[in-house]
Amino acid sequence: MAVPKRKMSRSNTRHRRTQWKAVAPQLVPVTIDGVAYSVPRRLARAYERGLLDPER
Repeated sequence: MAVPKRKMSRSNTRHRRTQWKAVAPQLVPVTIDGVAYSVPRRLARAYERGLLDPER
């Protein structure tokens, strides 16, 4: 595991942390049994195959 060799300045620490912001997932429309749902793009295939329940 990498360990810092010296103390990082407060400015550099905060600047680095601002790059970590999470991004909201892209939602795509999926029709299941005639009902349209908005689901994350990476899970759309699982919903279409019935592996995930859109009601939950």
